[in-house]
Amino acid sequence: MDINRNQWFLIGLVIFAVGFQFRVIDSFVLTPQATKMLAERTGHPIAGTNKAVQQVLGESPPVASYTWKPKEWFGWSLMSIGAVAILHSLAMKPPGS
Repeated sequence: MDINRNQWFLIGLVIFAVGFQFRVIDSFVLTPQATKMLAERTGHPIAGTNKAVQQVLGESPPVASYTWKPKEWFGWSLMSIGAVAILHSLAMKPPGS
């Protein structure tokens, strides 16, 4: 299946919008539940500590929330990839011709 002009344009707009969002937002703060799930899936030491404390005390200790600050270049790179996809779509033939 070939990707037509409209699909390239939509892909470019979405990637550009996500890149713009990364440029506008300073940081993302995960909830304690999301931080715990991320630590368990990546094998971070905090996950093992929580399980050991839970076995001893019978309750899980509170998990601090994780703050992620994306690098400045990340938003710019997504915006440039989106712009290239948009320009590529404008250079293609319209569908049906």
